[in-house]
Amino acid sequence: MDPSEAARAINAVHVGTFAEALGLEIVSASRDEVRARVTLAPGHRQPHGIVHGGVHAAVIESVASIGAAIDAMGKGKTVVGLENATSFVRAVREGTLDVVGVPVTRGSRTQLWDVAIRTPEGAVVATGRVRLLVLDPDATVGGTAIGGGG
Repeated sequence: MDPSEAARAINAVHVGTFAEALGLEIVSASRDEVRARVTLAPGHRQPHGIVHGGVHAAVIESVASIGAAIDAMGKGKTVVGLENATSFVRAVREGTLDVVGVPVTRGSRTQLWDVAIRTPEGAVVATGRVRLLVLDPDATVGGTAIGGGG
């Protein structure tokens, strides 16, 4: 699927979800790169008026998960996050941020993705590395079938 078509499909699925609450819009998505944009809102701020680090960590995990899932779906599998290491580099208060995620490794059982969040001028706001577990279609997570039925 064309990366811009994939982005439209992903954005449609995100309506009414946490990704929409984050202000996350996927610009293009493939197994090799995910590009996104985050529109910051007042609800993203912590008491000091800067964007809460959890917003950056959630955006990083979301973008990595999308890319890893696209790769896994091509093999009839899915992914869940195992580890998220996010570093906060520059405080921001408002505006729009650009996000790019790329794979570091894609193994049969795990994937590792690097993600960077930048200002429109290119200044790094946060970086992160997310490790994801590749799951077979019949896997359960938390006692429930990963597909949600069970």
